[in-house]
Amino acid sequence: MSAAILILRPEPGASATAARARTLRLEPVVAPLFEVRPLAWEPPDPAGLDAVMLTSGNAPRLAGDGMTPFLRLPCYAVGEATADAARAAGFRDVRAGPADGAALLEAMAGDGIGTAFHPCGRDRTGLRHRAIDLRDVPVYAADAVDRLPAAARAALDAGALALLHSPRAAALFADLVGEDRAGVRIAAISEAAATAAGEGWQAVEVAARPRDQALLELAAKLCGT
Repeated sequence: MSAAILILRPEPGASATAARARTLRLEPVVAPLFEVRPLAWEPPDPAGLDAVMLTSGNAPRLAGDGMTPFLRLPCYAVGEATADAARAAGFRDVRAGPADGAALLEAMAGDGIGTAFHPCGRDRTGLRHRAIDLRDVPVYAADAVDRLPAAARAALDAGALALLHSPRAAALFADLVGEDRAGVRIAAISEAAATAAGEGWQAVEVAARPRDQALLELAAKLCGT
């Protein structure tokens, strides 16, 4: 059984996943479907904000100096990787939260957060909570490729397992692969990502938790390493 896995997430996450994969005796092929870049943005008024919410490490990495007025606020982050990016950007009070944005909002509401700044991607899901005034400001964009990278096609032809880290990546991957997908195996980070990929694949498996490490553990199991 091939130990090759196809990593489609953007950098720098793709290289981080590849490094973790090698510790599990997997053979990573990195072929990102998105290129991440900063956007020009106008910071909101920090007055009256209770916290900052981060759903991606790209936001603190790419927001630039505009993030400075918010570094004094509590920062709620989805997962440890995003929390590490927040600390690297200068946030002092960082709270790594649960699995996804909706669960993180519930945790924030439980802490009494009423108003939060959410620096986010341009193509984002509409997170909302009845008790929180969430102020979304796009600070980065993840531009999709218009064709499947040659390295990705070669890896799939050789039997690599494709890793899908988000519903958006899953939908794009399905569109780029097209109808000729019966020989492709997928490991998805969440049920939402698996659903976005659609049907017709050889196999679709979902990680036990929506975390990169859990996805890689699933990949190692499926690849027999």
